[in-house]
Amino acid sequence: MDSVGKKSMKNQNQREGLIQRLRCSIQNYDWGKRGQDSQVARLSAFNSGSGINPQKSYAEFWMGTHESGPSFLIRNSDENNGFPIGSQIISLKDWISKNPNVLGEKVIQKWGSDLPFLFKVLSVGKALSIQAHPDKDLAKILHKLMPNVYKDANHKPEMALATTHFEALCGFINLKELKVVLDNVPEIEELVGSEEAKKVSGITDLDEEEKVKSALRSLFTHLMLASKEMITTVITKMKDRLHAESQARLLTEKEQLVLQLVKQYPTDVGVISAFFLNHVKLNPGEALYIGANEPHAYIFGECVECMATSDNVVRAGLTPKHMDVQTLCSMLSYKQGYPDILQGVAIGPYVTRYLPPFDEFEVDRCQLPQGESAEFPAVPGPSIFVVTFGEGIMYASNVQGDVITEGDVLFAPANTRIRITGASELQIYRAGVSSMFFQAS
Repeated sequence: MDSVGKKSMKNQNQREGLIQRLRCSIQNYDWGKRGQDSQVARLSAFNSGSGINPQKSYAEFWMGTHESGPSFLIRNSDENNGFPIGSQIISLKDWISKNPNVLGEKVIQKWGSDLPFLFKVLSVGKALSIQAHPDKDLAKILHKLMPNVYKDANHKPEMALATTHFEALCGFINLKELKVVLDNVPEIEELVGSEEAKKVSGITDLDEEEKVKSALRSLFTHLMLASKEMITTVITKMKDRLHAESQARLLTEKEQLVLQLVKQYPTDVGVISAFFLNHVKLNPGEALYIGANEPHAYIFGECVECMATSDNVVRAGLTPKHMDVQTLCSMLSYKQGYPDILQGVAIGPYVTRYLPPFDEFEVDRCQLPQGESAEFPAVPGPSIFVVTFGEGIMYASNVQGDVITEGDVLFAPANTRIRITGASELQIYRAGVSSMFFQAS
């Protein structure tokens, strides 16, 4: 290679090794918090310089390469991130495809020249849809059959890490709890019929797991497929009963939640189906992970969320969007029991790591006091950092430090050592490929 070629390659390697600042997309779904109340709105305003509409919902802040909400590189005037001066703004996806080495060799071998994870911040003002995400095989089928609804062929395991008090419905309650629900919520039997209710009531602890799953599948499917007229009638009857009973007794937390959902979705079957699911409450710093084919719905609060790069959602309630009830009921695993809650593992005095059982991602939570520093060692895959509070300085390998503030989102290529110092109290989150994947490969 001649000297010109070597110089060009050196310049390209330097560009590939640099931290890239990103301008990110938002989603204004109806369930998002409105105006300044939304962390998504505030982050987006700092990130893009846009104003905040007090009447508008700001639901999700997307950081990654998915076409439904792409991130873009913020150009530097001197080098333009490796593209000719005067070129159009380029998406992170296109930049990675032109510079695949930023992903690292093992990531390219496993997932090709695209980021395997999608990083988000969510501001939930009212309940999201009752939903599940398909496994890879089903995702391919759904994408082929309905590409306008299921926009990619990937699975979507995910994790929500609470940044405020956060509530969700996730997974089916256990058999004992389900029997109590059937006894105490007569409206369910009215919807599904006495024969379906008896299938569950007659099961004992001695019965095989498959029999329990079969009875639950049948009961839940009958519920979700009930006619709109019957659902509306039963919800009204249940609401009136609970209001009357609240005069004589304290309603359970689940009953109070259901009445809250009635206000948001007064004629939706998801209101009744909430009785079947675990009501999960997370404190800041606690995380919930959700695998394929598991029912869930976020209820309220704010979180950092990470997932495989996909936007495949099969919905069946608590939503005005497209619902595919038959697909959801047939795809669910019908596993019962309370979900695992991750507390995270300290990997330093100021950094906690959350490692769900998925190859595509892990999340680090860094809380730095003013004047203190945290180091993120070089890893064989890429990382995305988002500053959610405060100000600091980020040093990449041996490059001079850059000031980072709330709303900044930064892409760090593979094999880049990061050190961050807090100029004030600083909170920053990192998403990267699972360290367990690299250890196993």
